[in-house]
Formats: sequence, C-alpha cells, structure tokens
Amino acid sequence: MPKELTRGSAVRFVVLMGVISLLADVTYEGARSISGPYLSLLGASGAVVGFVAGFGELVGYGLRLLSGILADRTQRYWLITFFGYAINLLAVPALALAGHWQIAAALLVTERVGKAIRTPARDAMLSHATAKTGHGWGFGLHEAMDQIGAVLGPTLMAGALYLHKGYQRGFAFLLIPALLALACLTVARILFPDPRDFEIKKAEFKSEGLPRAFWIYLIAAACVAAGYADFPLIAYHLKLKSIAADDVIPLLYALAMGVDAIAALVFGRWFDRRGIFVLIPAAVLSSLFAPFVFLGNETLAMIGMGLWGIGMGAQESVMRAAVATMVSPEKRGSAYGIFNAAYGAMWFAGSAAMGALYDVSIPALVIFSVVLQLLSIPFFLKASHR
Repeated sequence: MPKELTRGSAVRFVVLMGVISLLADVTYEGARSISGPYLSLLGASGAVVGFVAGFGELVGYGLRLLSGILADRTQRYWLITFFGYAINLLAVPALALAGHWQIAAALLVTERVGKAIRTPARDAMLSHATAKTGHGWGFGLHEAMDQIGAVLGPTLMAGALYLHKGYQRGFAFLLIPALLALACLTVARILFPDPRDFEIKKAEFKSEGLPRAFWIYLIAAACVAAGYADFPLIAYHLKLKSIAADDVIPLLYALAMGVDAIAALVFGRWFDRRGIFVLIPAAVLSSLFAPFVFLGNETLAMIGMGLWGIGMGAQESVMRAAVATMVSPEKRGSAYGIFNAAYGAMWFAGSAAMGALYDVSIPALVIFSVVLQLLSIPFFLKASHR
C-alpha cells in the first residue's frame, strides 16, 4: 500500500491541518475575543454588536454553499483553501487601523468571508483522511488542536490589555500567527498534494441528491445554531453590566475554548461508537449556558462559558463528522456547503433576534436560547434512527 494511503499518514495530515488551524485560531479567535468590547469602544450599541456578529456568520456560512459546490466541481481543493485562508487571516491585523466601528465591522465580516471560502474544501479533504482514522476521532483531534489556538489567542489579547498595550497593538501582533499559518499551509500542500488518496473509492453512489437523514439532521443543527449566542454579544453583556473586567473577558473565552477542545475529543470518540445520538446530551448541556451567562455573576458566567464550550466542541467536531458518514465522497463539498449555509442563516437569525431582545429583555433572550436548543433533540433522535 502506498505511503499516502496508510493510517499513519492520515494522522499526520490531520495533525498538520490541526497546526494550521491552531495558528489561524490564535489569529481570528484572539480578535473575536475582544471584538465586542472593541466595537463598543468605537461607539456601537448592543443591537449593532449582535447584528454584526450574526451578519458575519450569515455571510460566512452562506457563502460556503457556493464554495462547497465550486470545490466539488473544480476539484481545486487546495487553491480554494489557500485563497480563503489568506482573506480570513489578513483581515484581522487590519483591525488595528480601524478608527470607526463601521470599518471594524466590515473587517470582521471580511474575516468571516475568508473562512467561508476555505472551510468546505478543507473539511472535504479532512473527511478523506478521517476515513482512515475514524471520522469522529479525526475531526475531534483537528478541533482539539484548533481550540488550543482559540485558547492562546484570547489569552494573548488578555495579556495585551493587562499590560495596557491597547486593542490596536493587540490586533497588529496577530499578523505573526497569520503568516505562520499560511507558511504551514504551503508545507501541507507540498507533502499531501491530493488528500483524496486516503479514501479508497467505493461503489458508485447512485441516489439522486442528498439522503433524507441529512436533511433531518440539518433541521436539528439549525435549531442549535439559532439558539446559540455568539461570543461578541456575551462579551458586550459582561462589559456593559460590569460583570467582568476588560482583561478577564478574553480569559473567559479562552476557558470556553479549552473546554471546547476537551469536549471535541470526548464527543468525537463517542460519536464513532454511538453516532448522532451523542449530540442529544451535548444539546441538553449547552442549552444551560444562557441562564448562567446572562443572569448570573462572574462565577456563574464562568460556569456558563464552560457549558458554552461543551456545545461548541460537539458542534465543531461531531457535526462535521456526521456529514462525512451520511454523504458519498464526491458530494461532500456540496453537502458541507449546504449544511454550513443553513447553519449560518439560522445563526444570523438567532443572533440578530438575541441582540434585539438584549436591549428589551434579557430574560426573554435566555428563554429564546434555551427553547430553540432543546427543540433540536427530537430531530437528532430521528436522524440517529435513520
């Protein structure tokens, strides 16, 4: 068997892509951890912060539909991945030059656009390698490494604020991990020119369209997305209500990302044994984050961010792995694009609604979040039976 088809090579590919994601997350998750307070500092309201966060996710996820279809039709997975990463990463240090919230908002949306372009192609390549390692474990490992960067980035930003370096210097510093990520991506392209070689081709897939289980599963994921508050709104709340100091807010995000990394590995391994069913306990746990975060003090907010991290870990690992088990290899780019587009549309709708609710009634925001997440459970059950 050729070297590139072995499980060891598949693990090395997943790890290398994990290193790239680690460095990328240092960059954009570092920025994300302080974007809410930064927008507030530049004069944005709570409704604006919620809208910008949600609109960024809408654009970021919606464009994945086109990107996924383009990846499947052109088979230029690496080219699309490179182009997306470049936009995704270089928009972040440019935030150091933003003098108005409108400019900062545009750059935050641009960063999401870059992520939209590269994600379906990257996930399709990972799906081939994880066919050798176990989809749940492979995506879980990648997500865990990804979240190490998501811990380091906010921690670095918290250090910058603690040392009174300011938001602009913090954003400028993030140019370093951005360039390192692009360098590692070049190495990955040289070492693994065609990741499709990891997955042995099976009998031709004859069915038209995507399987029914995929669409049921998509409804469940959409409910979770609509009820999940984006961190900029959480950070805005923590700052506005003086629940946490400016330099503590990024640390709370880092805590959530650390929990995310552990949850990704646990739920990923569990998924390989039990399938989609594992998303049900994840949904129950994550639905509890809103009361802790939006109705509690700093200690309860810390617990809430841990629950928020559990949900994110399950979503970012198991949800991607599940798509790979439902859809044939030649349609995965499109499937990931459709999945992410619907997920992002509901994330936008939910974020915009919660941003508006925040300015009217925080308890109503909490009820909205909890109910929608729990609504996903019967759909996860039905998809798991199929």
